[in-house]
Amino acid sequence: MTTSTSEIITKICQLSPFVADVIAQDETALVVDAETHKIQLLPPQNYLPQLQSALAQVSEEKAAQQVLRRYRKQWFAALAAADLTGQLSLPVMLEHLSAAADAFIIAARDWLYPRFTARYGTPRDSDGNAQPLWVLGMGKLGGRELNFSSDIDLIFCYPERGETDHQRKPIETDVFFTKLVQGMMSLLDALTVEGRVFRVDLRLRPFGQSGPVVTSLAALENYYQEQGRDWERYAMVKARLIGAEPASEQAFKDLLRPFVYRRYIDFSAIDALRKMKALISQETKRQGVQNNIKLGPGGIREVEFIAQTFQLIRGGQQRQLQTQSLYQAYQVIAEQELLPQQTVQELLESYELLRRVEHVLQEYNDEQTQTLPVDEERQQAMAAAFGHDWESLVAKIHQAMAIVHEHFQNVIGDNDSDDEDAGPLQLLWQDMVEDSTALDVLHEYGLDKQRAQLIWQQVNELRMDVRKRGSGPRGRKAMAKLVPVLLQRCIQLADAEVVLERVFTLLRRIMSRTAYVELLVENVGAREQLVKLCRASSWIAQHLANFPILLDELIDPQHLYQLPQLEDYRAIVDEYLLRIPEQEDDLEAQMNALRQARQSCQLKIAAADISGALPLMKVSDHLSYLAEAIIAAVVHLAWHQLSARHGTPPGRSQEDMGFAVIAYGKLGGLELSYSSDLDLVFVTDSDYQGETDGAKPLEVQQFYLRLAQRVLHLFTTRTVIGTLYEVDMRLRPSGKSGLLVTRLSTYASYLQEDAWTWELQALVRARPVFGDQRLCEAFKTLRREQLQERRAGESLAQQVVEMREKMRSHKELRREQHSFDLKQGVGGITDIEFLVQYLVLRYSCDYPALTDFTDNVRILEQAGQLQVMSTEQAQQLTEVYIREREWLHQLALDDRDSLTHQAFTDERTVVEKAWQQWFAEVLKSADTDSDRSR
Repeated sequence: MTTSTSEIITKICQLSPFVADVIAQDETALVVDAETHKIQLLPPQNYLPQLQSALAQVSEEKAAQQVLRRYRKQWFAALAAADLTGQLSLPVMLEHLSAAADAFIIAARDWLYPRFTARYGTPRDSDGNAQPLWVLGMGKLGGRELNFSSDIDLIFCYPERGETDHQRKPIETDVFFTKLVQGMMSLLDALTVEGRVFRVDLRLRPFGQSGPVVTSLAALENYYQEQGRDWERYAMVKARLIGAEPASEQAFKDLLRPFVYRRYIDFSAIDALRKMKALISQETKRQGVQNNIKLGPGGIREVEFIAQTFQLIRGGQQRQLQTQSLYQAYQVIAEQELLPQQTVQELLESYELLRRVEHVLQEYNDEQTQTLPVDEERQQAMAAAFGHDWESLVAKIHQAMAIVHEHFQNVIGDNDSDDEDAGPLQLLWQDMVEDSTALDVLHEYGLDKQRAQLIWQQVNELRMDVRKRGSGPRGRKAMAKLVPVLLQRCIQLADAEVVLERVFTLLRRIMSRTAYVELLVENVGAREQLVKLCRASSWIAQHLANFPILLDELIDPQHLYQLPQLEDYRAIVDEYLLRIPEQEDDLEAQMNALRQARQSCQLKIAAADISGALPLMKVSDHLSYLAEAIIAAVVHLAWHQLSARHGTPPGRSQEDMGFAVIAYGKLGGLELSYSSDLDLVFVTDSDYQGETDGAKPLEVQQFYLRLAQRVLHLFTTRTVIGTLYEVDMRLRPSGKSGLLVTRLSTYASYLQEDAWTWELQALVRARPVFGDQRLCEAFKTLRREQLQERRAGESLAQQVVEMREKMRSHKELRREQHSFDLKQGVGGITDIEFLVQYLVLRYSCDYPALTDFTDNVRILEQAGQLQVMSTEQAQQLTEVYIREREWLHQLALDDRDSLTHQAFTDERTVVEKAWQQWFAEVLKSADTDSDRSR
């Protein structure tokens, strides 16, 4: 080795510790020509044959890993040395690096393929031909512009689905190629004691990290036709098939061309690239990255963006622009005078300087970095590689970046969108965002590690769901705008995770219904109300998710929180029905109109409820009056449909149907909640003699039976908007075995002669909610008479207590430690209801006013005023009842059952004392019997 050669190697080692380490491990790794003093390099076309020859000598995977890593160190050390000594121009350096990467990929694939076919059989296409694994090089590798320490972005695919030809255990083609890709990742990307060949990034594949690692050609084509995104168009400009036959390369170009290059001049590409650049800039700012020659203003990425803007805009019409090479693209841009020659020259000169700087940065320690060093030792080494002092070099770099950025602004401009800025949170919706980056963003908003991870998981899962469920380019664009601004709104809430879970549940329901997504994008007020309502109530959130049509109600907050008068609900429901065109007698449209009316009104009631504008009793009033309005509309619709076909019973009409609907339970007691069933009984006072007067007459009894069936059908049939109400008819005479419609006289006889005590208890909360006045008054009279019957106090008490215990054992929910069941627990709501029912059945014979009302609160008030019980006790029970119902109501709004960890100790004591007072003998007897049984 001559002195001059030794000096050259010494200088190179000073400029690159990486090269020095390689030489220290193998003195023959770097060969310098004694005469020319140039580093000896393989011609680019020789990389693959040399690798294949070396791999042919090994049979084990570990040995193959060693071969690949040894050659990678040798070749890249030689390339670094040649570059650092100014031996290679940038285009030649890029050619070497890209050819070497191609060689490693092809050699690894071709070494593994016969080993896998020996084990699993050969994958065959429909014509019986062996199927290859195609490797699509992306990014700088695709453009043959790879940098020194670059990752390689790859997409894997194969011709068609099928099976291998293994005689005993054939496997599916996708399974075979998945195993082959995993083998390639082990050879190339696995970190061993000798390092790795390349970091391999597969995130550009269809569906990103959640997608399969390899897909068929048909699946690839379908994905880009149906779900390809703007950034994927940008990425596919650089796509190149590596190591394939020319015919296959052409097939890939033909497949991708319609997705990447539009037939028309596509100026929308400018906006897409502008937004991509804005996000990249935002990320560099967020990380506090300074002096980044790739991502910073005027960096390498901006030079690439300018070229790709023209490629995407005009490439469909000017085929010369359909190239992976940046140099070729700029050549066409200059030739077509899309940019002035001087501009193109300035851009390429700046690009070459920045790329050379990038290589020198990476050649120092074989690290992927594009940030200018801050430590003096590296600065001096870098300056020496360029033959400058550090300050002069930095000035030159900054000048080049300023030139690039000025041209970039002229071509692409700023992102002057009027969209609400969600700041760094926009990064969380990008397909290529790293977990660490996402968590860093969330930490900046004050979230601790656990909460940040949970919210990132929620966002990531939603992002994957959006990718899997096609919503078209317009829908995806709307979601990309909506999610970051919703995050911006929610993320600083104390319960952000809960709110986002509810909001994202709704987004999953509407993601394929672009109009709803765009409504939320464009309307800040609607978004604000959505977050407010979802935060306040899980039930409301689920209600909106189930019925997205209600999102229209969020546009006008004043209208949303403005409730009608109770008596106006019938007119509101009728108005929904009147919206159906007169010429349409469409049953489904009518059913949907009723469902929409209910859901819309319920949403308004709930909104007023959570705002604190309505106390609990008023909420129940509104829900009950709404249900009554719906019942009236349903009965009228059923009557109209039936009478149009069969006529009406003798002497009957729409105004005098001889038909009434009796409400029991929560509706009867004016205590309806948001998800309550309707306990109903149908009665008639019509004479069953004769027939209807229509073209297809029915016996009168049959007519009313059909009417009841039609009413139930309108209530319970599930349409696209769901059911109207669930209806429970088990309180009719004889329960499930009884007739759907009962004549009032028959009902009176049943109550008098056959009714169980529990049926009389239910009668306490019964009231007519639809029917002509005469029939309704007749039922009220019947109810009063039955309730005011004189009954034996001890026997009644015994039956009420026994029924209560039977119900508790049958219905009581699961026990949890320190929990209390507000409904069925001792001292709970049902205990108060049973006590009230007992008082009415026991004392209304002497105090008829106890039958004036059907709701528990006013009955207790009457009991106190009449001194059936002390005024103090009546007041205490009323307060307990309202307090427990309010808490149960809150649990329902939060979509939880009646179990609570609230103790309610004082309230339960009040109820238990009342039970001990009013049922003392029965309870004492029960305790005595219990003692005897022991």
